[in-house]
Amino acid sequence: MKNYFDKQFELRYFEMNKFGVASPTTMLTLLEETSADHCYAIDHSLYMLGEKDIGWVLVAGTLQMDRYPGYKEKITIRTWLSKYTSIRGFREHYVYDEQGNIIGRGRGIWVFFDIERRRPVQIFDEIRERWGECNVGSIDIDTTKKIAPLKNPNGGLHFRVNKYDTDMYRHVNNIRYLEWVVESVPDEIIDNYYLHSIDGRFIGEANYGETVVSFSEFNASNNSFVHTVKTEGTGLVCATAKSIWRRVPSTTTK
Repeated sequence: MKNYFDKQFELRYFEMNKFGVASPTTMLTLLEETSADHCYAIDHSLYMLGEKDIGWVLVAGTLQMDRYPGYKEKITIRTWLSKYTSIRGFREHYVYDEQGNIIGRGRGIWVFFDIERRRPVQIFDEIRERWGECNVGSIDIDTTKKIAPLKNPNGGLHFRVNKYDTDMYRHVNNIRYLEWVVESVPDEIIDNYYLHSIDGRFIGEANYGETVVSFSEFNASNNSFVHTVKTEGTGLVCATAKSIWRRVPSTTTK
């Protein structure tokens, strides 16, 4: 491979879940941190871009974990750009354990975005030149394919969008959507299964002070869910996703 960027992490106690391994939100956070450092490494940090009212906004993303790292375990996250359009970058990730085994994979489609005007803009030539690209995909999932929202979903959990839910772009952070999705999964699944993969699409914006509703529909044949997050009242679809869950091995259950 070429044109990649590596970052090492040691997993900390507060990043663990009740099974004693890193939580899905931890892994997404570390993937984002690696991506941010890749921006910093080419002298186009997120803060430098922010001074120009420019940023990167995630419109689609996939995470697949075959194994979650444990407490004090050291991992390496590798990231690279596999493809560009004029306004989008396709970012790939591998998660390696200390033995060099790939234990996780991810892909995100990021749009270069004018924060003030709330619309895409062309990626700077210098960014593309300095990052380069490596035409290798990390995961065999079509992240450009739409995920349809649930029709006439029942129930749902309500969440108010607070200030800490938004990022520097005044945009609800995509990790918060993952938390809202997982909260709507039944305890029977949460207590006995781990999130093997999640594939999400970010469609509309929820704003500070609004209430969102998270719906999930179970498919028992493969322990999967389809998810939809909407704003209450307007019914605007903010995000859709599909998740697959695998039973936690008995040796790791606390």
